[in-house]
Amino acid sequence: MRSKAILRHSALVALLAILLLSGCAHRYHRPGTGWVETGTASWYGDDFHGKPTASGEPYDMYGISAAHKTIPLGCRVRVTNLDNGSQVIVPINDRGPFVGDRIIDMSYGAARQLGMVEQGLARVRVEVLEMPRYYSGGRYTLQFGSFAEKENARRLAGTLESRGYTPSIEEASVYGRTVYRVRYGAFTTLDLAKSQEQKCTSQGLTCFVVGL
Repeated sequence: MRSKAILRHSALVALLAILLLSGCAHRYHRPGTGWVETGTASWYGDDFHGKPTASGEPYDMYGISAAHKTIPLGCRVRVTNLDNGSQVIVPINDRGPFVGDRIIDMSYGAARQLGMVEQGLARVRVEVLEMPRYYSGGRYTLQFGSFAEKENARRLAGTLESRGYTPSIEEASVYGRTVYRVRYGAFTTLDLAKSQEQKCTSQGLTCFVVGL
């Protein structure tokens, strides 16, 4: 009887462990209608005014738009300033920000509506309201750096190769300037991309998930 009780107890402990591990696992759902994210917003202005965004359209600092790393271009999102309650609905037409833990970069016009121009940063909630009609799925990659000098990109790529990765160097035009991006992988889900990002971070490598 005692051995059966021990077996039942062991089985119960194992089941609880599985449930706890399942509860702790992160799931990064693909951004879609109803998707919500909370974090820090910043804004960008005249240094980029009139230059092409990731969507190809010129950046209008006085207009209403925003940049995000993974939300599909063409999405409309509601951004709420959690410090003062102000809201603005903006299209995502650019990629970024790639600074610290910021989640969205607002145009100057949108930042004014949120009442965050003077502060520069604000705590916000981002809600996806509408997906672009042409959107049928998403792919993601990891970006380790973006450089004006190709040699710097090659140097970083070499470091990654020495760690067992096979990065690519992609030439792109950003705000009218040529840059060289060091990227790795093409992931079909945000889950896979975030999992690889966490692995790289645990190895002391800095990177961001970027939507393609």
